Amino acid sequence: MGGDLSEKRLLLAYRQGIFPWFSDEDPIVWWSPDPRLVLLPDEIRISKSLKKIIKKGVFHVTMDTAFDQVINSCAQVRIQKREGTWIIKEMVDAYVKLHESGYAHSVEAWYEGALAGGLYGVSLGKCFFGESMFTHVSNASKVAFITLVNYLKSMAFDLIDCQVATAHLIRFGARKIPRNQFLELLQKSLTAPTRRGPWSLTKLIHDG
Repeated sequence: MGGDLSEKRLLLAYRQGIFPWFSDEDPIVWWSPDPRLVLLPDEIRISKSLKKIIKKGVFHVTMDTAFDQVINSCAQVRIQKREGTWIIKEMVDAYVKLHESGYAHSVEAWYEGALAGGLYGVSLGKCFFGESMFTHVSNASKVAFITLVNYLKSMAFDLIDCQVATAHLIRFGARKIPRNQFLELLQKSLTAPTRRGPWSLTKLIHDG
């Protein structure tokens, strides 16, 4: 426990498989779960119904165009559901700075011109550390997530850190692995250079 949420400390923590997760009344608390939930991009599973939604183009998906809106929406949705949130002002400020430095990224799903869902996370080497997602319109965050995975595949990423297990992510093909195995995969991923933002879907679209 302790420390701060400076860019230097956050990046050092992520490189060691550690992330901050705490409530407003808590001190800064750091986590490294065992087991760890991960998704290898090539193992993504997409339902037939979701494939149809993507094919129809129900949502317009962008990257790194509304990071502030996405992270604040992730917090607001949890508060509205009375679930509580670790995405307090300190966290928002810290991750906005990471975004401005090119390490944190967002994916936005738009419906009829309004932000319908999205997610954000941190990228280092060939690993993407997923932080949180939200949805206002059914399936919006799912489409954003699948778009992210396809983008990461196009960039030859080999690991998505999903942190802790949820049924939602397991349905997409995420699986639990021992922490020591995760740390081995992470260190391998970190040998690659970090592709700092802003990210764009243009390459993915051109590559089909």
